[in-house]
Amino acid sequence: MENITLEFISDRDLYQSYMPFMKHGGLFIRTTEQFELATDINLTVTLPDSLEPSEIKGKVTWITPIGAQNGTPAGIGVSFVEDPDNVRNQIDKLIGRLLNSSEPTLSM
Repeated sequence: MENITLEFISDRDLYQSYMPFMKHGGLFIRTTEQFELATDINLTVTLPDSLEPSEIKGKVTWITPIGAQNGTPAGIGVSFVEDPDNVRNQIDKLIGRLLNSSEPTLSM
């Protein structure tokens, strides 16, 4: 199982990475490291203005390779599998006003 630590400084950064279309939520992680689909991931996530990180278990469900069209950065999408701290709801509250934005994200 891979371990990845993420710290989001602003709501906009979080919005750019959030994948609300995943059944239980997910995050896009910029990386040039090679991953296989369905790889188990342990995420340690610190949200904006949060004092403590949260742990999430996830799976790689999206891969954007290096050199993707439209200048999209390389990375992986990790869908949440176990979210004991209910990070998805915390994210929805933090960036709810941005979710209907026409601004593109890193995954769509």
